[in-house]
Amino acid sequence: MKIIAEPRIDTISMPENVRIGLMLREQRGSCSLRGCNEEFFGFAFGQSPFPIPKIISDALAAHAAKGHYSDATGIPEVREAISGFYHRHFGIDTDADRVIVGNGSKELMFLIFSMISGSVILPSPSWIGYSPQLRFLGKPHHLLPTRSENDYKIDPTDLEALLTTLTDGQHILLLNNPNNPTGAVYSRDELMRIAEVCRTNGALVLADEIYALTTYDIETFVSMGTLYPEGTFVTGGLSKDRSAAGYRFGACILPSESSDKIYSDFAKTAATLYTNITTPVQYAAITAYSPDPAIDRYLKETRDIHRMMGGYFSRVFSSVEGISTTKPHGAFYFLADLNELKLLLEKKGIVSSNNLQKALLAHPWHVATVTGDAIMMPENNFSARIAFVDYDGSQAMKLYEKSRPRTYEECNHFVETAAPRMVQGVGTVKRFIESL
Repeated sequence: MKIIAEPRIDTISMPENVRIGLMLREQRGSCSLRGCNEEFFGFAFGQSPFPIPKIISDALAAHAAKGHYSDATGIPEVREAISGFYHRHFGIDTDADRVIVGNGSKELMFLIFSMISGSVILPSPSWIGYSPQLRFLGKPHHLLPTRSENDYKIDPTDLEALLTTLTDGQHILLLNNPNNPTGAVYSRDELMRIAEVCRTNGALVLADEIYALTTYDIETFVSMGTLYPEGTFVTGGLSKDRSAAGYRFGACILPSESSDKIYSDFAKTAATLYTNITTPVQYAAITAYSPDPAIDRYLKETRDIHRMMGGYFSRVFSSVEGISTTKPHGAFYFLADLNELKLLLEKKGIVSSNNLQKALLAHPWHVATVTGDAIMMPENNFSARIAFVDYDGSQAMKLYEKSRPRTYEECNHFVETAAPRMVQGVGTVKRFIESL
């Protein structure tokens, strides 16, 4: 018997973590056959390396026996805690009735794409997770290319020009801040200009702010939810700043002008799709979103470690001839531009960015990166997302607490001590380029 899948399944690309994991497994197997047991260098996976704050994991354990169904949009206590958290950290004035929780921010975005009418404006480069959802849903979307000279940020003039051509219906701008894959953080003035363009043209904003509390200079972070509250969906969660990716807990603040019907539409859609997110995790999330000195200290320390790692590795990658990089100001990524080497790469048969990914992973280099269509870049653009989190986060925190780096030299020493495998990986990239 032949089993036929729905045609729309063919529109979905393999998630980057699974796809790269399969490539790694295949390459390891190939290397093993030739007797190679050399190190593999991971610049591909964007997962926080730090342990979950103990107060949060303890809260999960304490509520493990809560096996009952709960509210589809989140138990009242966690929505109240999230409301207070967003006011405390970002100055967003919201009450619990505008808070929706879901199985990670990715699922909440899927709900928004599913429920909210209109096409989506998708800046490029971007995180891989947006486009597959849009294609799966058959939702119209329009690429908005960004430029390196503008740090790959959305240019309000370009946004205005695109919106002017999209005359029919409602439109939703995807705004990822801090940005994956560039590490860029928007200033207040930049966001105000984007907000004004959206307000003038009646466009909504989906502000993916999952990395907000990883902003290195946290005082500079501004949430779009404070500048354009009436038209912005703000999404976040526990995956990045509190390192609880496996908890699959996300939160969304609805626009201030959302009607009661919008909230009830979310409730019934969530209830239809997944009933509720795991009840014990919701109770643990109350602790994660409540004021606590231990969590505040954790956020400060891990943010500072990300800052040192990002500064160090963006510098050393840029020091390699033929590579230029963005300078991250948040998150744990930067974009490495290898287009200066295009002719040399093509002479070696590396004719696309996806070929570059495979060439770097191949023996004897063993360097995993994310390139090309995975970050919504043209296939002839030789850029790679570099994630700088391949180190033991627990050991790094102990080292940091033992002797907090202050000077430039101390920061460099800290990184080289805490992340030796990544330091070695940069050396391997340099040798790869020299081989061209």
